Amino acid sequence: MVFRSHVFDVERRTIRHDKTMFRRDVAVHPGAVAILPINAAGQVGFIRQYRATFDEFLLEIPAGTRDIPDEEPLETAKRELLEELGFEAKEWTLLGQFMNSPGWTTQVMMIYEARELSQGERAPAGPEESSSTIHWLAPEEIREAFRHAPAVDSTTAIALHRIFGTLFDES
Repeated sequence: MVFRSHVFDVERRTIRHDKTMFRRDVAVHPGAVAILPINAAGQVGFIRQYRATFDEFLLEIPAGTRDIPDEEPLETAKRELLEELGFEAKEWTLLGQFMNSPGWTTQVMMIYEARELSQGERAPAGPEESSSTIHWLAPEEIREAFRHAPAVDSTTAIALHRIFGTLFDES
Protein backbone atom coordinates (compact mmCIF):
# COMPACT_ATOMS: atom_id res chain seq x y z
CA MET A 1 0.00 0.00 0.00
CA VAL A 2 1.46 3.33 -1.08
CA PHE A 3 -1.50 5.66 -0.52
CA ARG A 4 -5.05 5.59 0.88
CA SER A 5 -7.83 8.08 0.17
CA HIS A 6 -11.60 8.24 0.49
CA VAL A 7 -11.95 7.53 -3.25
CA PHE A 8 -9.17 5.08 -4.11
CA ASP A 9 -5.99 3.42 -2.83
CA VAL A 10 -2.67 3.04 -4.60
CA GLU A 11 -0.86 -0.28 -4.43
CA ARG A 12 2.67 -0.94 -5.68
CA ARG A 13 2.52 -4.36 -7.32
CA THR A 14 5.27 -6.66 -8.49
CA ILE A 15 4.11 -8.30 -11.72
CA ARG A 16 5.37 -11.42 -13.44
CA HIS A 17 4.49 -11.41 -17.13
CA ASP A 18 6.07 -13.23 -20.05
CA LYS A 19 9.20 -14.23 -18.06
CA THR A 20 9.68 -10.63 -16.93
CA MET A 21 9.27 -9.10 -13.47
CA PHE A 22 8.35 -5.43 -13.11
CA ARG A 23 6.55 -3.03 -10.77
CA ARG A 24 3.43 -0.99 -11.32
CA ASP A 25 1.55 1.45 -9.14
CA VAL A 26 -2.16 0.65 -9.44
CA ALA A 27 -5.04 2.86 -8.33
CA VAL A 28 -7.49 0.44 -6.72
CA HIS A 29 -11.02 1.81 -7.10
CA PRO A 30 -14.35 0.28 -5.95
CA GLY A 31 -15.98 1.06 -9.29
CA ALA A 32 -18.60 3.59 -10.29
CA VAL A 33 -21.95 4.01 -11.99
CA ALA A 34 -23.31 6.58 -14.42
CA ILE A 35 -26.88 7.26 -15.40
CA LEU A 36 -28.27 8.47 -18.73
CA PRO A 37 -31.67 9.84 -17.65
CA ILE A 38 -34.09 10.38 -20.53
CA ASN A 39 -37.40 12.14 -19.86
CA ALA A 40 -40.74 11.69 -21.67
CA ALA A 41 -39.79 14.46 -24.14
CA GLY A 42 -36.62 12.56 -25.15
CA GLN A 43 -34.30 15.02 -23.39
CA VAL A 44 -31.24 13.86 -21.47
CA GLY A 45 -30.60 15.13 -17.94
CA PHE A 46 -27.14 16.57 -17.26
CA ILE A 47 -25.42 18.07 -14.27
CA ARG A 48 -23.11 21.02 -14.87
CA GLN A 49 -20.61 21.06 -12.08
CA TYR A 50 -17.23 22.46 -11.19
CA ARG A 51 -14.30 20.05 -11.54
CA ALA A 52 -11.25 21.13 -9.58
CA THR A 53 -9.01 18.84 -11.63
CA PHE A 54 -9.52 21.05 -14.68
CA ASP A 55 -10.65 24.23 -12.86
CA GLU A 56 -13.76 24.50 -15.01
CA PHE A 57 -17.44 23.58 -15.17
CA LEU A 58 -18.25 20.41 -17.12
CA LEU A 59 -21.54 19.11 -18.47
CA GLU A 60 -21.86 15.45 -17.44
CA ILE A 61 -24.46 12.78 -16.88
CA PRO A 62 -25.00 11.89 -13.20
CA ALA A 63 -22.42 9.47 -11.85
CA GLY A 64 -20.90 8.31 -8.62
CA THR A 65 -18.49 5.98 -6.90
CA ARG A 66 -19.68 2.64 -5.54
CA ASP A 67 -18.57 3.72 -2.08
CA ILE A 68 -21.09 1.80 0.05
CA PRO A 69 -19.88 -1.75 0.72
CA ASP A 70 -22.15 -4.51 -0.66
CA GLU A 71 -24.49 -2.01 -2.38
CA GLU A 72 -25.57 -3.37 -5.75
CA PRO A 73 -24.59 -1.18 -8.74
CA LEU A 74 -28.22 -0.50 -9.66
CA GLU A 75 -28.94 0.70 -6.11
CA THR A 76 -25.95 3.04 -6.35
CA ALA A 77 -27.30 4.35 -9.66
CA LYS A 78 -30.74 4.98 -8.14
CA ARG A 79 -29.17 6.80 -5.20
CA GLU A 80 -26.95 8.95 -7.44
CA LEU A 81 -29.80 9.91 -9.80
CA LEU A 82 -31.88 11.13 -6.87
CA GLU A 83 -28.94 12.84 -5.16
CA GLU A 84 -27.59 14.66 -8.22
CA LEU A 85 -30.67 15.35 -10.38
CA GLY A 86 -33.55 14.87 -7.94
CA PHE A 87 -35.31 12.19 -10.00
CA GLU A 88 -36.36 8.59 -9.62
CA ALA A 89 -36.92 6.16 -12.49
CA LYS A 90 -39.23 3.18 -13.00
CA GLU A 91 -37.37 1.75 -16.00
CA TRP A 92 -33.65 0.88 -15.80
CA THR A 93 -31.47 -0.67 -18.51
CA LEU A 94 -27.80 -1.54 -18.23
CA LEU A 95 -26.11 0.00 -21.29
CA GLY A 96 -22.75 -1.59 -20.57
CA GLN A 97 -19.60 -1.22 -18.60
CA PHE A 98 -16.08 -0.09 -19.41
CA MET A 99 -12.64 0.15 -17.88
CA ASN A 100 -11.80 3.80 -17.29
CA SER A 101 -8.07 3.53 -17.83
CA PRO A 102 -6.78 -0.06 -17.51
CA GLY A 103 -3.15 1.00 -17.63
CA TRP A 104 -3.26 2.43 -14.11
CA THR A 105 -6.64 1.90 -12.38
CA THR A 106 -8.99 -0.98 -11.56
CA GLN A 107 -12.03 1.31 -11.91
CA VAL A 108 -14.90 -0.13 -13.93
CA MET A 109 -17.83 2.15 -14.82
CA MET A 110 -21.33 0.72 -15.27
CA ILE A 111 -23.72 2.88 -17.31
CA TYR A 112 -27.49 2.69 -16.91
CA GLU A 113 -30.28 4.25 -18.93
CA ALA A 114 -33.10 5.57 -16.73
CA ARG A 115 -36.60 6.27 -18.08
CA GLU A 116 -40.11 6.88 -16.76
CA LEU A 117 -38.78 9.58 -14.49
CA SER A 118 -40.58 11.20 -11.60
CA GLN A 119 -39.49 14.19 -9.53
CA GLY A 120 -37.98 13.43 -6.14
CA GLU A 121 -35.94 15.46 -3.70
CA ARG A 122 -32.45 16.42 -4.82
CA ALA A 123 -29.74 16.09 -2.17
CA PRO A 124 -26.42 17.34 -3.57
CA ALA A 125 -23.33 16.24 -1.66
CA GLY A 126 -20.11 18.21 -1.42
CA PRO A 127 -19.17 21.66 -2.71
CA GLU A 128 -19.13 20.69 -6.40
CA GLU A 129 -22.63 19.22 -6.44
CA SER A 130 -23.98 21.97 -4.18
CA SER A 131 -23.05 24.62 -6.74
CA SER A 132 -24.12 22.52 -9.74
CA THR A 133 -27.02 23.15 -12.10
CA ILE A 134 -29.35 20.73 -13.88
CA HIS A 135 -29.89 20.87 -17.65
CA TRP A 136 -32.28 18.91 -19.89
CA LEU A 137 -31.14 18.82 -23.52
CA ALA A 138 -32.65 17.36 -26.68
CA PRO A 139 -30.32 15.32 -28.95
CA GLU A 140 -29.77 18.29 -31.31
CA GLU A 141 -28.84 20.50 -28.35
CA ILE A 142 -26.46 17.83 -27.05
CA ARG A 143 -24.66 17.66 -30.38
CA GLU A 144 -24.29 21.44 -30.43
CA ALA A 145 -23.14 21.60 -26.79
CA PHE A 146 -20.40 19.01 -27.29
CA ARG A 147 -19.40 19.76 -30.89
CA HIS A 148 -17.24 22.72 -29.88
CA ALA A 149 -16.12 21.48 -26.47
CA PRO A 150 -12.32 21.20 -26.19
CA ALA A 151 -12.78 17.86 -24.41
CA VAL A 152 -15.75 15.73 -23.37
CA ASP A 153 -16.17 13.59 -20.25
CA SER A 154 -15.58 10.02 -21.47
CA THR A 155 -18.40 8.49 -19.44
CA THR A 156 -20.90 10.96 -20.88
CA ALA A 157 -19.58 10.40 -24.42
CA ILE A 158 -19.82 6.61 -24.13
CA ALA A 159 -23.34 6.72 -22.70
CA LEU A 160 -24.57 9.10 -25.39
CA HIS A 161 -22.94 7.01 -28.10
CA ARG A 162 -24.75 3.89 -26.84
CA ILE A 163 -28.12 5.58 -27.31
CA PHE A 164 -27.68 8.16 -30.07
CA GLY A 165 -24.65 6.96 -32.04
CA THR A 166 -21.90 9.44 -32.74
CA LEU A 167 -22.45 12.93 -31.37
CA PHE A 168 -20.83 14.49 -34.40
CA ASP A 169 -22.68 12.76 -37.24
CA GLU A 170 -24.62 15.29 -39.32
CA SER A 171 -26.78 12.63 -41.04
